[in-house]
Amino acid sequence: MRRAAVANKSPQSKVLKVVTEFDAFPKVPDNFKETTAAGGGIAVVTFVFIFILVLFEFMYYTNTKLKFDYEVDTEVDGKIKINIDMTIAMKCEYIGADVLDQTGQDTHSFGTLLMDPTHYTLTPAQQSFRDITRRINQYLKDEYHAIQELLWLSGAVGVKMGSHREAEGQKGPMDACRVHGSLEVNKVAGNFHITAGKHFPQLQFGLGHIHLEGFLSEHDYNFTHRIDHFSFGEVTSGIVNPLDGEEQVTQSNYHLFQYFMKIVPTKVRTYANQVDTYQYSVTERSRPIDHSHGSHGVPGIFIKYEPFSFKVVVREEHLPYSQFLVRLCGIVGGIFVVSGMLHDSVGVIVDIMCCRFKLGRYSPVSTATQPLLVPESEASLAHGKSLLSTSSVDDQSYTPVQFASGYTNHDLNNSYNGQTQFDGVQS
Repeated sequence: MRRAAVANKSPQSKVLKVVTEFDAFPKVPDNFKETTAAGGGIAVVTFVFIFILVLFEFMYYTNTKLKFDYEVDTEVDGKIKINIDMTIAMKCEYIGADVLDQTGQDTHSFGTLLMDPTHYTLTPAQQSFRDITRRINQYLKDEYHAIQELLWLSGAVGVKMGSHREAEGQKGPMDACRVHGSLEVNKVAGNFHITAGKHFPQLQFGLGHIHLEGFLSEHDYNFTHRIDHFSFGEVTSGIVNPLDGEEQVTQSNYHLFQYFMKIVPTKVRTYANQVDTYQYSVTERSRPIDHSHGSHGVPGIFIKYEPFSFKVVVREEHLPYSQFLVRLCGIVGGIFVVSGMLHDSVGVIVDIMCCRFKLGRYSPVSTATQPLLVPESEASLAHGKSLLSTSSVDDQSYTPVQFASGYTNHDLNNSYNGQTQFDGVQS
């Protein structure tokens, strides 16, 4: 006993005692806990709800989001690649396609476009692909109006726009011309156009070129056209070009179609793509050429483009891990607190209703037959070697508990402090 007393006075025991006093999570003995079926049901619902929310939170964390930044485009000495695939309802020997920009450079240095005779009418497979392309463009115009975030995310269904060509099985004469290929142009404003007649350099002034169309009749002109694909830069998934699938039909032989484009440099840095490309916005305008009514101009298809001075940077990012933990703790702790408050509130309401209408344990019958204090079992008081005796509760009054060996409530309280005497021996 002396050794135990000396050990209790050691510095370690004092520190342990001080730390114990700061315990914010005191343990409640099981004898003082009361479990109910209603509490168990609420606990089950709470755990299921927590599991569902944690699962959705984890799915939200595993997904990524796109971050868009804007910066000045400092690459002023670069080139722009133009990808073209168009079909014009004229014979190839009647039209010419070329580019003219602000530098006045010879168009042959930009590259060469291929011109293949074809049928203007599409096959069922080609028409189906075109319809899908037009629906995608229309959906983006109606819902997103601008940058299509969903198509850039990793794991999403990649949509790679472009023309769909197969071995044509149509019969009959070729009534159209397919103009396709790529051109490397200067990063300045320019004009891509398709007009009647082949082009030749203008030797007199050394700038530009001319189109010779003197041998064409009015019936040879028909600038009804379909744009299967028109893009800038490298073709990549996630870039939906506004002109893909576009078709313009004219009833007049002399007709002018104009497209005005703003090219936006785009740097894509996602888990699916690492590419520098371009997007563009377009405005279109068309009118018939009738000199007798004051509508002057050159019939043809003119696409005027101009690079934008700002660059869009697209990055794919995950939710920070620290934010994920904070949100997870908030979900678990918040649901526990709310469910506890709900359980307590329902218990209070039930008690008030039962007390008001004398129901359940508040009924006169159950109160008269149920003792206020139930005696402890012999095993729970084995060290005391005594049993609790209950007092009569006929008048529903509280009577101090008497022990068989003469102990009172004061002695029982001292027993929790380690000062109870049994048979004259102090523990």
